[in-house]
Amino acid sequence: MKQGAFSRFMEKCLMPIAQKIESQKHLQAIKDGIIAVIPIIIIGSFSLIPIGIANLFPNSGFYEFVNTNINYFNLPGFFTTNLMSLYAAFFIADSLQKKYNLNSSLIGITSVLCHLVLSVSIADFANPTTWNVSSLGAEGLFVSMIVSIVVVEISRLCKEKNLVIKMPDSVPPMVAESFTILIPLILNFALAVAGSIICMNMAGVTFPQLIMKLLAPAITSMDSLPAVMLVIFLTQLLWFFGLHGASITSSVWAAFAISYGAANAAAVAAGQAPQHVFTFGFYYGFLQVTGSGITLGLVFLMMRSKAKSLKAIGKLGIVPSFFGINEPVIFGAPLIMNPFMFLPFVFGPVVVAGLNYLAMSTGLVGLPLYEAPGFLPPGFQAFLLTLDWKAFALAIFNVLFMTALYYPFFKAMEKDELRKEAIAEGKANGVA
Repeated sequence: MKQGAFSRFMEKCLMPIAQKIESQKHLQAIKDGIIAVIPIIIIGSFSLIPIGIANLFPNSGFYEFVNTNINYFNLPGFFTTNLMSLYAAFFIADSLQKKYNLNSSLIGITSVLCHLVLSVSIADFANPTTWNVSSLGAEGLFVSMIVSIVVVEISRLCKEKNLVIKMPDSVPPMVAESFTILIPLILNFALAVAGSIICMNMAGVTFPQLIMKLLAPAITSMDSLPAVMLVIFLTQLLWFFGLHGASITSSVWAAFAISYGAANAAAVAAGQAPQHVFTFGFYYGFLQVTGSGITLGLVFLMMRSKAKSLKAIGKLGIVPSFFGINEPVIFGAPLIMNPFMFLPFVFGPVVVAGLNYLAMSTGLVGLPLYEAPGFLPPGFQAFLLTLDWKAFALAIFNVLFMTALYYPFFKAMEKDELRKEAIAEGKANGVA
């Protein structure tokens, strides 16, 4: 199939689906809410770095010091990573209510309240001082999505059907808002209580535990070589057609990746080995290092190009690319709908994903221990993520591999660009 025919086929079949996902309010609210939790998770992960370092030197004095004070090192994680779904419940609901223009921050608090009711169990109601909050961590992420959407939709329906208490204009806005949310709050709270009672009495588990049992096959299958390669392929393909690939696909995979990262962090905190490869940090620190398509090497090639247009784009994009921001290159070169760049830009990162997953799953490179800050130069996030120098080397290899892959296609693109510039200059001289 020729490039033009393929492009027309993809535009007809893929674009409508991708645009639908990109504009779907619930999926985008989930994506926004999950990403908003990342800084909180990173804070919790910082406290685990000493534990990870200590585990590298089990016979050292530092190892003994960390184990003696292990509770203090784990303390930040109790209020960050271990409560991530609680924060997600707020951020997802708040994002969705803004998309509906409901303009009520109390909807986010309602979501938090309902999530607590469904996720926390009390063993002895006669002595309710001990709560089981284990489901407020990664295990509760999928419940936070469900709860947030239900809370916002009920609140929206109440507003549309005028099932709200309206106060006179003379009442202060904050007071009026607290009364406006009252009926939706009662309905949501009653639904959450009923759901909690049904789960505990009929299934003997909390709602998050029930959801995790139902989703077990999907959760397991996401951390696999085919799934990771498919995610990268779809992400790059969407980018090629001008859609923000990561923004669209992350609405599906981000919750899984964050759950895997939290599980790894919990294992490290318990002195155990991490089990998962596909974490949020793995995606951005390895598979998308220097941006979608791993384009840093391509930017260097552009900077040295004889074509004036490509040279200008290279100079513009070099600094942002070092920190994982390559939109100036994607849209400036452009890489989107560029027949010269289709193969390396779409399929190159898929090969990188396969090689990186195999490197980690076979033990050649250390697994992610926790989450690390993003938007760092190549290799730094990878090292902080794993505390393994081989991870740093692997991230640099990814950049070099993609540079070599881009090179022949870049030369073809450069030749075509020089031809266009020569024609343009000839016309300009003719006019002169």
